[in-house]
Amino acid sequence: MVKLTRFAPLVFVLLWSTGFVGAKYALPYADPFIFLSVRVLIAAALLFAVAALMKSPILIGGSAIRKSAVIGVFLHAAYLGGVFFAISQGVPAGVAAVITSMQPVFVSLLAIKFLGEGLRASQVVGLFLGLAGVVLVLGPSFENQIPTIGIVSIFIALAGSTIATLMQKKFGAGIPLLSGTAYQYLASGLVLAVLAGATGGVHIEWSSRFIVAFLWLLFGLSFGAILLLLWLLNTGTAASVSSLMYLVPPVTAIEAYAIFGEKVNTQGFLGIGVCALGVWLVMRSTN
Repeated sequence: MVKLTRFAPLVFVLLWSTGFVGAKYALPYADPFIFLSVRVLIAAALLFAVAALMKSPILIGGSAIRKSAVIGVFLHAAYLGGVFFAISQGVPAGVAAVITSMQPVFVSLLAIKFLGEGLRASQVVGLFLGLAGVVLVLGPSFENQIPTIGIVSIFIALAGSTIATLMQKKFGAGIPLLSGTAYQYLASGLVLAVLAGATGGVHIEWSSRFIVAFLWLLFGLSFGAILLLLWLLNTGTAASVSSLMYLVPPVTAIEAYAIFGEKVNTQGFLGIGVCALGVWLVMRSTN
């Protein structure tokens, strides 16, 4: 009997890929930092409540709380804040996706030094095949003129997700998943609120379209995708989990075609196939 946990990577990719779609729906109605701050602070409160109901430890010790807070600032404030701010500044979602999808290369290379994880030849090939596939899918997006502040923001997001992944893999296994994630959200929500106040971006229009996007991003992403990501990092290697990020832009492209009518050309479908092959090589080498 096939274990349900084998489907966790697929579910993660499907959930994570909807983040850009949700951003496209929500950002016209809210400034990015205040939107994310409200989202993750609500997620923190709900996770603390769930942890209490499940009798999971909430007071997890000062060291675990500090580690969770730092991971949260990098993963949610730097990564999500960087992506959402860049898109709000006019960076195409495809460009944002392809730059942040370079994360597996950096994570895998840094994991050799900081986590003691080795890379086999097939994994190296898989990582660079995945990167090539992402570029094939999203290459036409680079024809647009991209604002410098947006590009800087996207590279901040890339750095944030890379650092958070390495830290979660190194320290996360010893931290309770529910309460640890809640402290991540609490810390990042406060940082994002400060950024919102500092930039003057505190507007939210609670339209029906925004509420739908907000609820999906809250429960589908802040609960489903993030908890799955942290669980995968606690049970697998940083390289194998990060390689899943290569599948996110192609899946997002398919979703954008279905929802917004954005077409995927022959080059895009070729890229999707290359991405899938790359991820298979990385995941296969760790089993």
